[in-house]
Amino acid sequence: MTATAPEQEHAPPLEEPADEDLSLMLAIRAFELKLLELFGQGMLNGTTHTCLGQEYIPVALRPLLRPDDHVFSNHRGHGHYLARFEDPEGLLAEIMGRRGAVCGGVGGSQHIRRDRFLSTGVQGESLPVACGVALHLKRAEPGALACVHIGDGTFGEGGVYEALNLAALWRLPLLVVVENNGIAQTTPTSAAMAGTVAGRAAAFGIAHAFTDEVDLAVIRRRLAPGIAAVRQGRPLVVEFATHRLGPHSKGDDTRPAEVVERAREADWYRRYAAACPDPFARLDAAARTYIDEVARDVAGREPS
Repeated sequence: MTATAPEQEHAPPLEEPADEDLSLMLAIRAFELKLLELFGQGMLNGTTHTCLGQEYIPVALRPLLRPDDHVFSNHRGHGHYLARFEDPEGLLAEIMGRRGAVCGGVGGSQHIRRDRFLSTGVQGESLPVACGVALHLKRAEPGALACVHIGDGTFGEGGVYEALNLAALWRLPLLVVVENNGIAQTTPTSAAMAGTVAGRAAAFGIAHAFTDEVDLAVIRRRLAPGIAAVRQGRPLVVEFATHRLGPHSKGDDTRPAEVVERAREADWYRRYAAACPDPFARLDAAARTYIDEVARDVAGREPS
């Protein structure tokens, strides 16, 4: 299935978000844009995968998760980390290999571990691990859950299905967040995936929730009951129909220009800018200034 957002002329008005939520989304956007800028200047080593276009997802989930929950991220996970910890300094230092790095500079962009957060660049690897953690939580910390972020392309991995089977069989407190942006690296999902995400969840008797919203308030109201049920041992697959604005990594975007433009037209950034122009402009400028300051500070630090 190719993820699509509602046509803008038919989309309902957005509920104006709290400044805290909008600031966080804008800070993540500014952070990702800064990474691409730094890479172009030759200041980053290795690779990096931005979440441009998908920043609202972890921000929407933030109040629905608790500090005792475990969050498993993936290769496109900067927004997941920043929504959890609001720590652009530590993350940028990790990516640049500078003093103050979250993991001492050895994890880089994709492999981050902090408290109950773990990201990995291995497709599908987190789901079986999250099942094990969810089993522990069920036994030792009732009410806590394991939340794992995957993309639509990850459904090509067999470990996904083994994990879903165990989650259903053992009634694990597992929340699977599918960020369906309609493309797996450079392959459209429609060319590689038969059936639907909902059908895969149904095959294991697991509940499925779908949203193509970018409105934080609507998303939270829609998902809150299902996530509360996860804490009682009823696993849930939540599918976000979203968009990837940028390339898979840095310069490997083979999509036609009109496809990219449609994604930009449906971008949460444009919609919130139009819905609440005054706070948006103020908070966007503040976020960009803040991330610029963070980048200058981190770039001037000693290597980790």
